[in-house]
Amino acid sequence: MSKVISIGRQSFEELIKNDCFYVDKSGLIKEWWESQDDITLITRPRRFGKTLNMDMMKCFFSNRYAQREELFCSLSIWKEEKYRRLQGTFPVIFISFADVKQTNCEDAVKKIKRIITDLYQQYIELSSWKGLTETERRQFLSVTPDMDDVTAQCAIMDLSNYLSRYFKKKVIILLDEYDTPLQEAYMYGYWDPFTAFIRSLFNSAFKTNPYLERALMTGITRVSKESIFSDLNNLNVITTTSDQYTECFGFTETEVDEALDSFGLEDKKDEVKRWYDGFTFGSSRNIYNPWSITNYLDKKKFAAYWAMTSSNQLVSSLLKTAPPNIKELMEDLLNGKEIAVTFDEQIVFEQLDRDENAIWSLLVAGGYLKVENVEYRGILLEPWYHLSITNLETMSMFSAMFQGWFSSSASDYNAFIRALLRGDVKEMNAYMNDVALAVISSFGGENHPSGKMQPERFYHGFVLGMLVELRDRYEVKSNRESGYGRYDVMLIPLSENDDAIILEFKVHDPSEEKNLEETVQAALAQIEKKKYDTELTEKGFPKNRIRRYGFDFEGKRVLIGGK
Repeated sequence: MSKVISIGRQSFEELIKNDCFYVDKSGLIKEWWESQDDITLITRPRRFGKTLNMDMMKCFFSNRYAQREELFCSLSIWKEEKYRRLQGTFPVIFISFADVKQTNCEDAVKKIKRIITDLYQQYIELSSWKGLTETERRQFLSVTPDMDDVTAQCAIMDLSNYLSRYFKKKVIILLDEYDTPLQEAYMYGYWDPFTAFIRSLFNSAFKTNPYLERALMTGITRVSKESIFSDLNNLNVITTTSDQYTECFGFTETEVDEALDSFGLEDKKDEVKRWYDGFTFGSSRNIYNPWSITNYLDKKKFAAYWAMTSSNQLVSSLLKTAPPNIKELMEDLLNGKEIAVTFDEQIVFEQLDRDENAIWSLLVAGGYLKVENVEYRGILLEPWYHLSITNLETMSMFSAMFQGWFSSSASDYNAFIRALLRGDVKEMNAYMNDVALAVISSFGGENHPSGKMQPERFYHGFVLGMLVELRDRYEVKSNRESGYGRYDVMLIPLSENDDAIILEFKVHDPSEEKNLEETVQAALAQIEKKKYDTELTEKGFPKNRIRRYGFDFEGKRVLIGGK
């Protein structure tokens, strides 16, 4: 009989006690312990079992779980006597920042103070321990939600001190989702004051803490050392491209196959692979998304389970306002192609707006893109990452994201697409002006001093939207060479019943054209002069089956003409 699937349960103890479906990841315990690293940071995408693994680590090492053989006796770690003796022998401080999602710095700091206060309450018996000095006792009791910043920043090290003296053994610190509040701080504009607070807390807990045996942290992103881990020289950072812990998070193909067999779904392996496989960690390929696999085993229905668990707000915002070359690369990815880009895996949040390549680091860390391979170029061996969209589920996430860019005018956008396919220029003008008025500023163009980048940023986002809307009917291409130049957008029909379409975008320049109508005619003339239809005619499309449209932008006003 198949085991019960418990969706969302992150308590290792409860999963084991209730004999729920569980994939043995106790190899993490051995690999981490034998690494001898003082402080380890492991980054993995969301919903990849980080919290469950951290809870397992807590249950294994914490002396509050001493002699709990029943939790581990069926797992691989219990086969070695060394680890049977090690289980339950350390004081453990377990902290999670997963719920620190406040929209301002004051509330974020308050939330962390509440978390630290709750942590102290777990050891309230220490407040009456005779081993504390009167000063230490006052310090212990001063840890409340209203404590000052300095008390909060020193509180984890102080608790480490008390626990190590009480149990006569140094402590292990486990910090889950360390970067959640950092992403919120960046998104809501309070990065500098928050990182000043968190930097002091981390340095106290991990750098200057003499009572620390070892520490393990997890998160999605590798935040720059300078931002929060200044002078922390004993930190080993494990990213998705590292060759350590490659099979400790996510499910391997063997584990998935065994699970499908046990649930009577062995005939679904190929489709499961298309939807949920494709993650790469270091040299390990074919890592499956555990959240989606467990949901599929439970519901036996293919859906974008992982993609639906987050708003993807940060990624969406960065892609929407990204320069055209980034959107063009996204077009290649949506068309099933592989791209090669260089970036720093270390994310400097305060540089995300200035370093256009930083978005790739975020997309790889988040699991949206997979690293096919890394090549090193030049004398300095600069890493170039070959990337592709991870699987069908992440493809659906991107599709929903690009459609969402026009959600404020979704009906007008869809109506424009229908008018375009019909060749109704009057309706195209009406609907496109409504769309542009509603969303063009959200593409970041208004930040450009001249304003000329505004329509360019918009139209590349518009193309991504068309890729989603028309992918079953057209091949959508943009900014590609044909004839004697590079066209803006080309729609190549997949059916003989549809016309091919060329779109050319121009910004109205009063010094060159008297009015918008002249700019439209200039765009149409450019299509003819540069022979942008060459690619289509070479594919066999007759001239009378190729429609041409010129778009003229003047601020948020648009004029479309066709021939």
